[in-house]
Amino acid sequence: MNAIGYLRLSTKDQSKSLEYQESTVREYCRRNNLNIIALFKDNGEDSYTFDRPDYRALEIFLKKFKGECQYLIVLDHDRFSRNLPEALMKIADLESNHGVKVLSTNERVDLDTSDPDVFMKRAFDYMIANKELFTIRNRTRQGIRNAKENGRYLGRAPYGYKNTNDGSKKNHIHIDQNQAVIVERIFNDYLLGIAPYIIYKTVRAMGFSNKGNSAIHDILNNCLYAGLIRVPALKDLPEKYVKGIHKPIITEAEYWTANKMLSNKRPEKVRPDEDFPLRGVLKCWCGQSMTAGWSKGRKQYYLYYRCHIHNNVNVPGKLLHEQFDEVLKDICFEPQQVEFLQLAAKALLAEPLKQKQERLKEKLNAISAVNVKILELEEKFMNNQIENTTYQTWFKKYKEEKASLEMSLKGNPKSKIEIDSLIDRILPSLTNLFEIYEKCNIFQKHAIVRGVFKDNLVWAGGLLRTAFIDPTFRHNLQRINKKGLLFYEQPFDSSDISPVCTRSRSRTGTVSHRCLRPARLPIPPSGHFLR
Repeated sequence: MNAIGYLRLSTKDQSKSLEYQESTVREYCRRNNLNIIALFKDNGEDSYTFDRPDYRALEIFLKKFKGECQYLIVLDHDRFSRNLPEALMKIADLESNHGVKVLSTNERVDLDTSDPDVFMKRAFDYMIANKELFTIRNRTRQGIRNAKENGRYLGRAPYGYKNTNDGSKKNHIHIDQNQAVIVERIFNDYLLGIAPYIIYKTVRAMGFSNKGNSAIHDILNNCLYAGLIRVPALKDLPEKYVKGIHKPIITEAEYWTANKMLSNKRPEKVRPDEDFPLRGVLKCWCGQSMTAGWSKGRKQYYLYYRCHIHNNVNVPGKLLHEQFDEVLKDICFEPQQVEFLQLAAKALLAEPLKQKQERLKEKLNAISAVNVKILELEEKFMNNQIENTTYQTWFKKYKEEKASLEMSLKGNPKSKIEIDSLIDRILPSLTNLFEIYEKCNIFQKHAIVRGVFKDNLVWAGGLLRTAFIDPTFRHNLQRINKKGLLFYEQPFDSSDISPVCTRSRSRTGTVSHRCLRPARLPIPPSGHFLR
């Protein structure tokens, strides 16, 4: 009679080694005059499913050599499976379709598997094996939760950390200084309002190795960087956060603030592009916003701006960018304006500095009050005065409130001498708006353009036009108009006069008013556009 042996070793239960199982199976076959024609071994495979490499090979073998094998021998039935219904169905399938009887080494070779008592005994054996599996899983989950409650991180270290062993057979994570710099940059940029896809481009250039559309969000969502361990819910035990034994890369306040921003974030409809800095802030003379893109020429690609309505007119991006850069170079503060700003800033900041110290005390008191609320909340939960869902809702709310307060305290308050020195050092750099613009990202560039021209920057008649320019820069208008870079249309000369009237003096010396129609940008013929 021919037999095949099947061996399985679990990753969690190493008490029955493959060598021990093989020797026992071979000895059983020798005693019962069974000829082993094949031996299949699954090392580290799950007992709850039959989707195991060598077991699949075993079934293929039985189909190929159907009728040549009469027995399948295992050490114990728990080596065959720990899934009661699946095991019984698989045994019935092997007997009916392949003529193979499944036996363990503690069963007689002439066992009558159709006997009801045998069926009941086997069902009971598999039920016990199934129960042991659930016990092992529960013990494992509880062990993982206990380790996390003690502040240990289990598993492979995430980006920014590395796994180390302190000799106690327990893995720990420590900060990888090179990667930690990138993690800090991701959080800092996101808290400044920079879009994740732009952050991704920046940190990729710095050596960020994680890939995928969610790479930045995965970093921002990981509380590990704030020195926290997330302990998942288990039965009646709630989810919670505990202090980890590892060192944090960022503060808790930064993590909770980023977490709140992520939950409130809405998807962007349009993504500004660094290649088209004027897309989104430049309008056509018809009032429509101009779009931009690349057009293929004979030898290379060319950048063009165009209007959706006048789609037959392309404005060369290179020319438009150069003209706008020249406008920015000529828009600057006069030295006396900078000096005035320095004196005014120093005088205006004296009182706010005093108020800031008072607000600092108020915020510290508020943080203490939030800590008391958190302690009271935990005490109520431990005393079963509130439900888990209520606890989770208020715990997150208090944590976000605390994080918001702590973020507002970030950085030590500067003294008046330090602030005066800072003003003297920074304000003179405002004399060149173009240099500021060049150092900004696309969102900051758009903010500058909207601040100076208030969404009134228009391309018409082959040049830039505007009906508004911030009064601070109006002293530069004569120089800009002389160069033909920007046409400024303003319907009145003085802020204290009606926008539709100008003042003129009659021959008798009396002041009269001459009403004008509100200025509108002239509609140029299409030939005035640069193609």
